[in-house]
Amino acid sequence: MKNFVLQDPLWLLALLLIPLALWLRGRRAVPVLLVPFAAAWHRPSAVSPSRWRAFLAAFALALLTVALARPQRVEDKHEIRTQGYDLMLAIDLSGSMRTEDYVKFGRPINRIQAILPVIHSFIEQRVNDRIGIVVFSGRAYTLAPLTFDHDWLTKQVDRLKLGLIEDGTAIGDGLGIALTRLEQAAREANGHRQGAFVILLTDGANNRGALSPEQATDIAKSRNIPVYTIGAGKDGYQPFPILDERGNRLGTQRVLSDLDEGALRRISAATGGQFFRADDLDATESAFAAIDQAQKIEFQAKSYLITTELFPWLAVPGLACMALAAAGARAEAKDKEAAA
Repeated sequence: MKNFVLQDPLWLLALLLIPLALWLRGRRAVPVLLVPFAAAWHRPSAVSPSRWRAFLAAFALALLTVALARPQRVEDKHEIRTQGYDLMLAIDLSGSMRTEDYVKFGRPINRIQAILPVIHSFIEQRVNDRIGIVVFSGRAYTLAPLTFDHDWLTKQVDRLKLGLIEDGTAIGDGLGIALTRLEQAAREANGHRQGAFVILLTDGANNRGALSPEQATDIAKSRNIPVYTIGAGKDGYQPFPILDERGNRLGTQRVLSDLDEGALRRISAATGGQFFRADDLDATESAFAAIDQAQKIEFQAKSYLITTELFPWLAVPGLACMALAAAGARAEAKDKEAAA
């Protein structure tokens, strides 16, 4: 932003007094001797040399007055440090996520239906971060690499459906791929990853995959990457829908939740993260809010002003005009003396 300011506004008063001084000077010019029909003897020029010098001197005085007020052009600059985090979301898409032990607006919903809107909100709030998504069930896949394009990322989240991957719970593989996606040489120091973390969300126990949760935990620990774990769903027997081959609902049965809370606690404790139990909507939202606060960068903004002095552009022409007016007056005086 550019602004023009006067450092000494009192000089504006002096500038306003110049026309008044010229008017008063013109008022005191009264002829001493009146000669009838003298105007018919000659035709005077439109503006006498003395009048031009008066105007030139007045213009010079106006320029010098404004120059003395020190006009400046001020530019407001802002410098903001905006290096955010890199984070990967590892989301469980196993068949057990169909369990309907969440309630919204008085109606039961399954675990994935409850969690995805919270993930949407979490992504929207972290505008300065690069976020990626890994999904896992019997296998683990990268849904989205690290990106600043959060609009595109939320569209990928909307595509998530249960049954896209063969069933099972490969927690170790999901965490392992998320850690692989965080490999960035530019943000590593002494083999440790800087400014990165993982959020691992699951409702079961590891029963598939090539990498065990313990092995994945060791990798995260060696790279200094915190892993925040979220255990979804309630304990005990919970309602689970029965579907036919076409996905039509036939009924409901009760199934036993098999969340391995101990394993999730060990992962988070070993890597410097934190474990959260998301057994209802409020707890799920609180878990993501707590992670958001724990891994939030406080950006420091630095503001400074750039000023450009403009008085030379007024003072130099003003002095030049004043010098011309003075030279003209001196020349006129010499002409009068020679004529005398």
